[in-house]
Amino acid sequence: MTSSRENTLSVSSFNLIWLAARQRGANGDALLNAVGITPRQLTDPDARIPIRQVQALWREAIAATADPHLDLKLGELIHPVAVGVLAYVMMHCPTLGRAFEKLCQYQDIACDGVRTSAQREGDFYRLSLEVTSPDIIYPEYTLNSELVMYLSAMRALTGHLIPLTEVTFSYVRPLDTREHERVFAPTRLVFDAPRTSLLLEARWLDTPILNANPALFPFFAQHADDLLRRLRQPSLTDRVKAEILRLLKGEEPTLAVVADSLAMGVRTLQNHLKEEGVTYQQLLDEVRRNLAVRHLRDPYLSTSDIAYLLGYSEPSVFYRSFKKWTGATPGEYRKLA
Repeated sequence: MTSSRENTLSVSSFNLIWLAARQRGANGDALLNAVGITPRQLTDPDARIPIRQVQALWREAIAATADPHLDLKLGELIHPVAVGVLAYVMMHCPTLGRAFEKLCQYQDIACDGVRTSAQREGDFYRLSLEVTSPDIIYPEYTLNSELVMYLSAMRALTGHLIPLTEVTFSYVRPLDTREHERVFAPTRLVFDAPRTSLLLEARWLDTPILNANPALFPFFAQHADDLLRRLRQPSLTDRVKAEILRLLKGEEPTLAVVADSLAMGVRTLQNHLKEEGVTYQQLLDEVRRNLAVRHLRDPYLSTSDIAYLLGYSEPSVFYRSFKKWTGATPGEYRKLA
């Protein structure tokens, strides 16, 4: 999933990592400060956190705990029901196979930077993970943590220690694999594989889910459907950038003009953007920067032409802005591009 919208993780999933780090001795407030998150942002489990900040949390958490295998221990430190609405949907499915179907269907609710898929392979069943977000710069942490949470969920949902036939990893074999071997024992581990996956015997798919309540399933499924629908709609940030791009024709579009085009009041728009963690000026700068880089690749446009197209009243203002964004003047950047 690689759209222009920033990939995100649910707050409930973010909290799993944060709680695990605190259980291993990290200072929770210091972690949040380090990655630019406030406690208030974590109060709604269905809210979203940009994946780039989640990746920063992994880096800071592993440094703070001095535990390079925190990702592999997540399934032991956190109960899988803490994942949120996705976990509740799975808990009230009739069988493990049906729960896996819902996991694949609603994966984006937990994290829309990883795609989960399932395939029958004869007498076996493979649950595969694929990183789809360019913001995931530590794929091992992301993939390992999802694998161990899936393993933990299988056991919690069924009450069985379901044996795995094989676990594959799409990353290079680490120098030390003892923690992998401990967590997934006695399963065969394969590194440098084409995909990251769990393989189990297909007969386990018919295993009943403990305490599943069919009457509750529609309630949680409807909530999951609503979340997925909202997630796949363009965010306000995307809509504002699209309006800036549409209106940026030789004149800077003001906040008031964009708010009016979106049928919103200025204060309402500002407040909603604040909730998404951005300001109007940041979005205007982002659109201008991206356009500037694109225009500078066109040898027929002078830097003065580009300044006009970006809505700057004076070329000198464009030059200063561009150097602030990139560390180079438009002329210097054009030579390097």
